[in-house]
Amino acid sequence: MNPVRHLLRNPLTRQRWARFRRLRRAWWSLLLLTALYLVSLTAECWCNDRPLLVCHRGRLYFPVFFDYPDDAFTGSGRLTRPDYRALAQTPDFARGGPGRMIFPPHPYGPLTSVSADTIRPTDGLTLRFTPAPRVGALTLDMAGRIRDAEGLDAFAGPDAARDWIGRAPGEIGLPADALAAALAERFANRPAPAVVIPWRAPADGAPARLQLTAFTPRAASPATIRALLRDDESAATAPRIVRLDTHGAPRAGADLWATLPDDLRAELTACAGAVAGGAADTAPIEWRDGIRRWRITAVREEVRFPFRPVAGHPLGLDSSGRDVLARMFYGLRTALTFGLLLTLAATLLGTLLGGLMGYYGGRVDLVGQRLTEIWDALPFLYVLILMGSVFGRGFWLLLICYALFNWIGISYYLRAEFLRLRRQPFIESARGLGLGGARIMFRHILPNALAPIITFFPFQLVGAIGLLAALDYLGFGLPPPTPSWGELLAQAQEYPWAWWLALYPTLALMGAILLGVFIGEGVRSAYDPRRPTRLE
Repeated sequence: MNPVRHLLRNPLTRQRWARFRRLRRAWWSLLLLTALYLVSLTAECWCNDRPLLVCHRGRLYFPVFFDYPDDAFTGSGRLTRPDYRALAQTPDFARGGPGRMIFPPHPYGPLTSVSADTIRPTDGLTLRFTPAPRVGALTLDMAGRIRDAEGLDAFAGPDAARDWIGRAPGEIGLPADALAAALAERFANRPAPAVVIPWRAPADGAPARLQLTAFTPRAASPATIRALLRDDESAATAPRIVRLDTHGAPRAGADLWATLPDDLRAELTACAGAVAGGAADTAPIEWRDGIRRWRITAVREEVRFPFRPVAGHPLGLDSSGRDVLARMFYGLRTALTFGLLLTLAATLLGTLLGGLMGYYGGRVDLVGQRLTEIWDALPFLYVLILMGSVFGRGFWLLLICYALFNWIGISYYLRAEFLRLRRQPFIESARGLGLGGARIMFRHILPNALAPIITFFPFQLVGAIGLLAALDYLGFGLPPPTPSWGELLAQAQEYPWAWWLALYPTLALMGAILLGVFIGEGVRSAYDPRRPTRLE
């Protein structure tokens, strides 16, 4: 009888399978992970920039499964791949045209870069309130009193020019001592360097400065000295932001929006609506709140990659303008395929080598163990870098390199199982009947040594998925532009503000690992001969 069929018909196997199905968390995790993988195998039918079906001039085409030249649809004579999205806008395929195109539910592929012109942000508009720079001047006489003033309303209110004339600087909050020493040098007609005296504007307490330019002696002493008033550049007032939604209601900066006059709000709403509708940027609007002058500009959100989630791209776009949802979906297939193939290859190799060492024992076991320890001491990452530099990075190279190292752990368990089972009475009976070593190993010992293989399989799968993500993150994994979760995480490190590049791959990686751990937990419980107990 076939060993696999014998194993499936074994009553003990059926009991373990029934025990696994009773563990609902493990059973549903297995169903969900299997369903996700099967769906990802048909990713081209769900996420693709190629149509599923094209009906053109009475003929049917299936671009998802077959390649067609541009000449087949346009008659241009070109044998290159057609741009189906641009082709769909031609009269032959537009609404009412004779041709038809049926695109997948998500019409973007993992390698397609989206043009920034096709993205229309729907998150409203931003109004930027930029303060106009304040500049004033004071004219001081020899007595140290103010004789004339310009631009004081921006620093001290609308009545400052009238109130400050004829007063000494110390009476109105200016730094009198430092100013008096600087003025004395100038009125004495002696050389004096430029002087900058910090102070605070009385109107709003904002940092400002009083500035005297460098003085050169003249033929006669000056009768007055002119001092400039400016905002302090090191503490300039930052622009204020109001964000409006598509209906003109404030989403941020509502406090500032409430202080604006009704006519100004109406003007800004109309301006924002015009800019959001695609009109050219309007000229800045001037507004004075009593003291400061503000320049208000309606700023349309600039589309630069990576770009946040928008309509048509629910998970956003990466640094090359590629759809993150499509790359996540194809990355799921890549991760699970790599994990399954790696785990199968490592399990087969570890089972073969571990079984040989355990069955024959003696010198075969001793030499095999020493060679395994030497092989295990080799640095995997350095070997991978060396092989990649010689042969180039690729899926199969990465799979082969890691499979050559990943078998060591499972070989230890299989060696121990074969050492335990080779002295059992039923094995001695098989030898007495004259059966060969290969038949005894694979027909009689291996079916009874499958517990560690099946138990560790889900955990090895989880480890392989995490390994691929880590290698892609470090830049030693699959070559670009292969869709990969680790590659998206590497982009997230390069663009820390692009939260969607970190959030969604992390959730996908955590979800896949969690499902694998739940399955492994269920398999381990199913193979545990002891019934679970609970202390009450």
